[in-house]
Amino acid sequence: MLPTPPASPPARTIAIRREAARLCRHLGWAPLHEVRLPNGRRADILALCPDGRFVCVEVKSGAPDFLADSKWPEYRAFADALYFAVDADFPRTLLPDDVGLIVTADREAEILREAPVHSLAPARRRALLQMFAALAACRLENKLDPLDAFALACE
Repeated sequence: MLPTPPASPPARTIAIRREAARLCRHLGWAPLHEVRLPNGRRADILALCPDGRFVCVEVKSGAPDFLADSKWPEYRAFADALYFAVDADFPRTLLPDDVGLIVTADREAEILREAPVHSLAPARRRALLQMFAALAACRLENKLDPLDAFALACE
């Protein structure tokens, strides 16, 4: 039998995202994928924690993906904590020390480094919570009724 070729970056990204979101759910966080933030950036995962904090998880499939991205610091303004999610093969020395670290392997994920907390201002938290709730409800309704010709775009 031939060895399995390494996963392509898109497949790696999907796997890392799936396992990071699964970890969020296991921690009691409510994850939403591909969330457009008020500054125009798109968070890979924005999760709402039971205590009302927001966690942003930026998924990186490899060194080229990380090195080509200089916009990730802009996510901090819309989350109480920022994590990178990578797989076990990612060269972790590339990642900054002032963000959390989630590592995925074998269909599991684990937080290896907690993210420092940068608390959101109350007004920003409220606006983000309203946006998060509306987006989640819109996406759920679109799943329940995908043929609604008058459905609002969820973004």
